Amino acid sequence: MANLASAKAYKGAEIYSNDSVLYGRFEMRMQVAKGSGILSTFFTYKNGSEVGNTFWEEIDIEVFGKNNATEWQSNIILGSSRPTLHVEQVHSLTQSLGDAYHTYVLEWTPDYVAWFLDGVEVRRITGTSTVTSLTNAQSLRFNLWSSESAEWVGPWDPSILPVYQFINYIDYQAYNATTKTFEGGWRDDFNSFDSSRWGKANWSFDTNRVDFAPENVVVKDGILVLAMTTDAALGFSGTPPADNEVVSSSSAPASSSSVASSSLAQSSVAQSSSSETSAAQSSEAASSTALSSSSAAAISSAAASSNAATGSNSGSGGGGAMHGLWLAMLAGLLLLRLLIQIGRARRIHIAL
Repeated sequence: MANLASAKAYKGAEIYSNDSVLYGRFEMRMQVAKGSGILSTFFTYKNGSEVGNTFWEEIDIEVFGKNNATEWQSNIILGSSRPTLHVEQVHSLTQSLGDAYHTYVLEWTPDYVAWFLDGVEVRRITGTSTVTSLTNAQSLRFNLWSSESAEWVGPWDPSILPVYQFINYIDYQAYNATTKTFEGGWRDDFNSFDSSRWGKANWSFDTNRVDFAPENVVVKDGILVLAMTTDAALGFSGTPPADNEVVSSSSAPASSSSVASSSLAQSSVAQSSSSETSAAQSSEAASSTALSSSSAAAISSAAASSNAATGSNSGSGGGGAMHGLWLAMLAGLLLLRLLIQIGRARRIHIAL
């Protein structure tokens, strides 16, 4: 049950949207906190679900800090009786979600709920009562908190404090029931804290080891920072880590055709494949340009393209060497063609 923050020794942070929405696509870039006993989250929540016998409606993305933040959980919570119905599923990765920013997407429609990580669909629930029972508008929330359930989140170790959850942006698109597409909406890049859109929590709840403190919500350098601290060391005064690989798919929703339990690895493979394809296409374009020219400049261009292709494929199992060999042969052929043209020019000159 929610209650006003009181005197717990540790403080977390939560923001909540002032408006609620029914259905939509929610994309965000986050670097989560690492450490046993803690959770970095994004979730949708029907306000007042915690009161009495009110029917609870909630959809979760919850990243565990334990095990070097290599696990996260998708979940829907429903029901008027306590405890409520949970449909939890844990997704394990080979890399930490706390070392860099990653793109999380939640899609909620009348027909399905789906979760994505870095462009790869991880889980989808379609056409069940779990989905069709989500009928009310929900607020949007981020929080950093500590559960008292060691079986769930791992044992608590206060020596890890302070820890932080960093959020670069959130992009919301509304659901059009007629076209069954996502469109419109809004985006918050957190260049400032928009108090017309967000509020800062000042409460806690049962099983939560921390109070939510407004002072632990900080916006700095275009990053929303949620802090978990001791009661005597609130806030954040450091420099947020830069998000060096911002990839927003807000204009092109992530494909739902592939499902993976280790989506981070599959996403990495897809990106590698895409890079190799792009490099190959660039090499072909350079070769085409060289073939269309009969001057020494074309040979110079081919040599430059060979250097670029070799560099772009460094460490890729010999792909760069093959491109370099091909372009070297091409340069030789162009040189031969140039010599033939010079020979022809000399014969014409002699004839004249």
